[in-house]
Amino acid sequence: MDDIAIHALATGSALRALERSAHLIELVAKQDESLLGATLAPGQFDCAEQLRTVTIFGLRTVLPVIGRDWSLNNWDRDIAAMRGQIVDATAEIKALNESDFRGAAGKRVQHQAGEAMLDQSTEDYLVQFALPNLWFHLSMAYAILRQAGVDIGKADFDGLHYYPPGFSWT
Repeated sequence: MDDIAIHALATGSALRALERSAHLIELVAKQDESLLGATLAPGQFDCAEQLRTVTIFGLRTVLPVIGRDWSLNNWDRDIAAMRGQIVDATAEIKALNESDFRGAAGKRVQHQAGEAMLDQSTEDYLVQFALPNLWFHLSMAYAILRQAGVDIGKADFDGLHYYPPGFSWT
């Protein structure tokens, strides 16, 4: 993978996930903000934490690849704060261009995953760690909302599918 492909993969994936997270946040805002406290299982992140973690992984997908630290300026969990987090992360990622990724191919990314300290090539970091975590947390937020009875489907998750109202596979 070359630097241009790394730029496209990292920024494109992060921006797409942030956009989908923003969509889920708006669904919660329209229905009931208390859904942010819902979980799938005891001890698991609630919906708010899953959505905030999408924003964190949006930044973590892109910035370590170019040797920059990521940070979230606002750690609040309400809808307004999470909207702002997404806006800030999106702007930070959109401000990057291909030249920022010069030399990214073949570099090593050292980072922490839970309690594990990892040292991965840029490509492995993206494909084996950053992108799976980005989409995992978005999937968990989606699943929590689905379980809580929010009328959402695959189109709400990926923004690509379309099914007519009332469609069901069963």
